[in-house]
Amino acid sequence: MGLALGLLGGGGSILAVPILTYAVGLGAKEAIASSLFVVGVTSLFAAIGHWRAGSVNLRVALVFGTVAMAGTYLGARLAVFFSGTAQLMLFAAVMLLAAFFMFRKSRPVLEGLEYGRRDVPGKAAGSMPYGLIVAEGLAVGMLTGLVGVGGGFLIVPALVVLGGVHMKEAVGTSLLVIVMKSAAGFAGYVGQVEIRWGFLALFTVLSVAGGYAGTHLARHIPQEALKKLFAAFLVVMGVFILYQNRGALPFV
Repeated sequence: MGLALGLLGGGGSILAVPILTYAVGLGAKEAIASSLFVVGVTSLFAAIGHWRAGSVNLRVALVFGTVAMAGTYLGARLAVFFSGTAQLMLFAAVMLLAAFFMFRKSRPVLEGLEYGRRDVPGKAAGSMPYGLIVAEGLAVGMLTGLVGVGGGFLIVPALVVLGGVHMKEAVGTSLLVIVMKSAAGFAGYVGQVEIRWGFLALFTVLSVAGGYAGTHLARHIPQEALKKLFAAFLVVMGVFILYQNRGALPFV
């Protein structure tokens, strides 16, 4: 997971739930709660680096992140009304959606978003459409709370289009928002599921280390090839999760 985050600049958090569920053997709800902790801490270390580089827009992060935190906490509390199977199936749908956007040929502006190019400016900063920001923040936040994904592939475009954040700041600001959302979501799960703190600490340390290693390797591996390979992996995992839980499908 850490390697994926470092190599791709995002998207690795979507691997946390499948790893924790199928490789480690945690229950669906426990895996989602644990993934929020891991994603939050890993994103915090990455956000610190962007902060030092001056690539975090605190004003936008405060507005978007606060709303997203509320949505994430709400999603985590609402998770009690969903079965673990339903959460995994929703997660699989999110994986397939993410894979679709990764396979899709990016427009220049989205390429700038994805790879952090500095020559693709965001729109001029001005008054933010708070209504849209609230709606987007709540939607992304609730998705995070329900299925445990960081949502960076949804947050970054929203920050540029709605918040007027330049490409250089979009990734760093998104990471800070993910930290805020993950903290709120994890708090929402505390008391609902058992947290294995010792294992979680070890997994998080390895994830952070993998992130640093992936960042180094990214300088030597073509990003477009990695993107397609990762998208293919998401399709395989998404289909696998749906197959594993096919009994809950109404048409099977």
